[in-house]
Amino acid sequence: MRLGPWRHRRRMGSGHRSFPKHQWRQAMTLMLHAGASPLDYDGLRQLETPEATSTHVPIPHHRLVDVVRLTLGFYGHTVEEEHHGVTPDGMRYFGVLSLRSTYGDYTDTVGLRNSHDKTFPIGISFGSRVFVCDNLAFIADHVVRRKHTAQAKRDLPGLVGDLIEPLADQREAQHRVISRYRAANLSQSLVDHAVLELYRAEVITVTRIAAVMERWENPPHDWGVKTAWRLFNCVTHALEGRIAEQPALTSRLHDVIDATCLNGNATVSAELAAQ
Repeated sequence: MRLGPWRHRRRMGSGHRSFPKHQWRQAMTLMLHAGASPLDYDGLRQLETPEATSTHVPIPHHRLVDVVRLTLGFYGHTVEEEHHGVTPDGMRYFGVLSLRSTYGDYTDTVGLRNSHDKTFPIGISFGSRVFVCDNLAFIADHVVRRKHTAQAKRDLPGLVGDLIEPLADQREAQHRVISRYRAANLSQSLVDHAVLELYRAEVITVTRIAAVMERWENPPHDWGVKTAWRLFNCVTHALEGRIAEQPALTSRLHDVIDATCLNGNATVSAELAAQ
């Protein structure tokens, strides 16, 4: 009798190590909404991959991680932390690779997702993670729209390479965006307008508006003074647990913040703007 992926992993035993407390919190935050549970890379390798058929050739979750890691290294990016999680049946995978960065309070990240049950195609996202609160945000989301076939499995390294080759430029662009957010001081009326636009853009639901405003007035972490950066973190914190599964949410968040809080609408701090 063939065991399911999750049961197989537990039977194998040693691959699932305990996480340090702060890393467990990070991993649980990542997996919360997606219904996945955290495990380490060794545990990921021990998961069974469904057998291939003539029309569907599942790509092992760890194979995606291996290819992305190798490609990142080839283009000069160093992975300093990684967090992985799968749903109880092992069919859906979510991961975050944190890259070595010099920005101080946040790091660049690469988000991964893969499914064996055809729920969604392979996805690779690029964004940031704020150290003090583990807020995740993605500025770009790419989908490998190749059906799971033997050809797709063969082509995976090339497809991943095409996405990661421009990453250095994207990292610099993201740093410039975040610097602009830090320099943009917001009035209360501008914050109110931005939150309404976030609701209209379906970044947040009506039930999360209060959560965003509460975090704006009483931040649970140090996000600095009342700037676009603080508002950005209020929203990503309120979206905790949803971003790994729906990275496009924070792509739209960037669009709304850029349109409402920048473009001459905010008071700009000259000191920060010069950074």
